Amino acid sequence: MPAIHAIFWDVGGVLLTNAWDHTERAAALEHFRLDEKAFHGRHEPLVSAFERGEISLDEYLDRTVFYCDRPFTRDDFRNYMYSLSQAMPEVLAFARALADTSKYFMGTINNESRELNLYRIEKFGLRAVSRLFISSCFVGLRKPESGIYRLAIDTTQINPEHCCFIDDRAPNLEPAAKLGMQTIQMQTMTQLREDLGKLGVKA
Repeated sequence: MPAIHAIFWDVGGVLLTNAWDHTERAAALEHFRLDEKAFHGRHEPLVSAFERGEISLDEYLDRTVFYCDRPFTRDDFRNYMYSLSQAMPEVLAFARALADTSKYFMGTINNESRELNLYRIEKFGLRAVSRLFISSCFVGLRKPESGIYRLAIDTTQINPEHCCFIDDRAPNLEPAAKLGMQTIQMQTMTQLREDLGKLGVKA
């Protein structure tokens, strides 16, 4: 089996909780007492542009929440969005330990809007873990589009068989595997450590 030289991590659902997925959206709708059907009717046409960095968080909120008067402010809503992000402590500590060995090129491949992505990078110290952020909002591509994985390979110039990609969702792993990358579906910390160990990856 080829030695692993690069590890690419999903962020939401692996290193951290999700940023603005259905669970987080549901929590915000309940907290601010917003109509779910009306919100999602406006969210769905925008989510691709939002995660590709084509529209800002303010524009997204203008069109999904603040198209009418609300009894709360934009800052209230934005701060609540940010507060939903939490670390996956064991996984994050393990990823930092791997980064500290300097044996592996560490990067991310993730779908996130620009403002939330930048907040999470800063808040949770992800620059200490990752040398490269292949984030949908920076590159204009989203998982599971094959181009986002190819960009990671082309940018690092590391052959795909020497790369491992970790994600919690199987459909996001399939295009990476087709390009020749090793893949691991994150389920538990114990399972992740074992699966990486089978590839010869140890902190």
